[in-house]
Amino acid sequence: MSALDSFPIVGRWPARDAALLQLYSLPTPNGVKVSILLEELGQPYEAHRISFDNADQKTAEFLSLNPNGKIPAILDPDGPGGKPLALFESGAILWYLAEKTGRFLPVDPAQRYETLQWLMFQMGGIGPMFGQLGFFHRFAGKDYEDKRPRDRYVQETRRLLGVLDRQLSGRSWILGEQYTIADIATFPWVRNLVGFYDAGELVGFDDFKAVRRVLESFVQRPAVIAGLQVPG
Repeated sequence: MSALDSFPIVGRWPARDAALLQLYSLPTPNGVKVSILLEELGQPYEAHRISFDNADQKTAEFLSLNPNGKIPAILDPDGPGGKPLALFESGAILWYLAEKTGRFLPVDPAQRYETLQWLMFQMGGIGPMFGQLGFFHRFAGKDYEDKRPRDRYVQETRRLLGVLDRQLSGRSWILGEQYTIADIATFPWVRNLVGFYDAGELVGFDDFKAVRRVLESFVQRPAVIAGLQVPG
């Protein structure tokens, strides 16, 4: 019997190797944050596809891991004190893995808190606002005659891109030369905005030259290329 057997989610999505970190996810902007970091770390893990088409996220087994019914979530057999740790919320997972491994989160206290500041900026601003724009531009919201909701999110998305663009001006990454979990959290959403949501022209993405430059660097990283495909 493994240490993971007491978690109901393992009954529905069995671990092939119970010694490995288990990732429950989809290749969405939030989901790939974690797979990209795991690939950057070179840490072996198992990925389980949580299918929205099958409403997997609403099953009792998944809700036992994340009561909020959202991906991603992880089950780490080697958590604090050597005990299994179940964790949800992509930002919390990035923070945990970076802290556990000592990578992609600066040791210097000031830079550490600056990184966490920009991680929260993504979680509280870029993710929710870009997601709402995607709904009103690409999905059901596009059929609404009243374009004020869409335009409200267009303006807020442009404002957030402006904040990010100014931060990136003259820098390789959000923190400067150091690539961190702040970048890993942010750029899947920027990629989704101009790719899957097809909203680049709508928000005038070409105006944000520093964001475009760093996005191009981000998507060329081998770990990013691999992580964007997880789960397959």
